[in-house]
Amino acid sequence: MMINNAFQNIASSGLPMLIGLGTLGVLVLLVLIAVIILLKGYALWHAARRGEMWWFIIMLVVNTVGILELIYIIFILKKWPKRGDSAGHKTPVADTVPSPHSETVHEDHN
Repeated sequence: MMINNAFQNIASSGLPMLIGLGTLGVLVLLVLIAVIILLKGYALWHAARRGEMWWFIIMLVVNTVGILELIYIIFILKKWPKRGDSAGHKTPVADTVPSPHSETVHEDHN
């Protein structure tokens, strides 16, 4: 009989009350999880593009609730671009090809 009452109490109060968060707490937790997933994805993507295997492995395996990812994004990605990169990104090919609208010298056939 006590087990039946326990299940009825859980069903009536809901899971958020069972773990002590309440409805607002669950919403905050979901937002925090979404932000952490976005940070991890952004940091892992940049580490992979830059060929930084150790950063990629550490951020993939170790869960630091977004702290390690923020350190990578703020201090490593922004301050130390890879060689040949201006801001951590590769130079577009369009910058190296002359524009068709650039000034050229035309010969006059008069």
